[in-house]
Amino acid sequence: MTRRALGPVVLLLTGLLVGCSAPAGGTASGTAPPVDCGPVTATLTDTDVTALDPPPTPTLPATVTSADGRTVTVTDTSRILPVNMYGSIAEIVFSLGLGGNVVGRDTSTTFPAAAGLPVVTPAGHDLAAEAVLALDPTVVLADDSIGPPEVLNQLRTAGIPVVLIESEQTLAAVPAHVRAVAAALGVAPAGEDLVARVEADLAEARRGVPQGAAAPRIAFLYLRGTAGVYLIGGKGAGSDAMIEAAGGVDAGTAIGLAKFRPLTSEGLINAAPDVLLVMSSGLASVGGVDGLLKLPGVGQTPAGENRRIIDMDDGVLLTFGTRSGKVVQALSDAVHSCGATS
Repeated sequence: MTRRALGPVVLLLTGLLVGCSAPAGGTASGTAPPVDCGPVTATLTDTDVTALDPPPTPTLPATVTSADGRTVTVTDTSRILPVNMYGSIAEIVFSLGLGGNVVGRDTSTTFPAAAGLPVVTPAGHDLAAEAVLALDPTVVLADDSIGPPEVLNQLRTAGIPVVLIESEQTLAAVPAHVRAVAAALGVAPAGEDLVARVEADLAEARRGVPQGAAAPRIAFLYLRGTAGVYLIGGKGAGSDAMIEAAGGVDAGTAIGLAKFRPLTSEGLINAAPDVLLVMSSGLASVGGVDGLLKLPGVGQTPAGENRRIIDMDDGVLLTFGTRSGKVVQALSDAVHSCGATS
């Protein structure tokens, strides 16, 4: 999910449930799951990142081209600050074995190894300049999902190297992100080792997806009930990539939606999902499964009728970090745990 794709819609919808008609023509691709399938939480067997061992020794200075086209030279990696909307950059740094050098985190970085670090994004996904400067970082790694730009410029003016990483949130982009972070920190060879591990994990997860059965139709819903924000994902939202990798058909994409669109009863019924996929905190924000089923249209879908709802931790589902293979495997296990298709 990208800040550029999601942000304007969230602002538009705050405080109210509004709609726009989805294209017609959606039909379920498989038979609805049995009633006793019920809700399930997709969980990782290991909730923490696994660092390369032994940790690499940075070769510095490292000069790289930032995603914004700037040439940036990093001379010190003793105090690293990795921040973005998804927690993926921090996940990469810790996986490279340099977690001991990290001095702060964003609100999306929730894995145990980083949980005790001070948060520098108190307002959601906006950096607090004072909080960052107080940590005295020697390098800041970010992408354009974090801001505002004025704060990043303030950090540059203070003499802190700021390296931006491309923000594309797809499984295919993970290796490039790993390589960009590793190059900026002067550990490019370790980056290749980590890429090999990530790609092996993804390949193993894909091999584990059941073959031969009709793929369940899955709709990802972004829910923030306290703010009145209800969205459905489509092509390019990020959720579509995870759904497809886990052996499902993205219901939003199937009816012609792109990125995130306002959720309407008409659109959701038209999408006819066999399964609803949500983030855990989003599900909690609408009052759990029972509250979700009260939203317009949800109860009229095969997923709603059968209470076939899968939730997954916010700091995991759409991170697109080094644990992506493990996330796909956990999601696949949840999707296919009780014969969701015939």
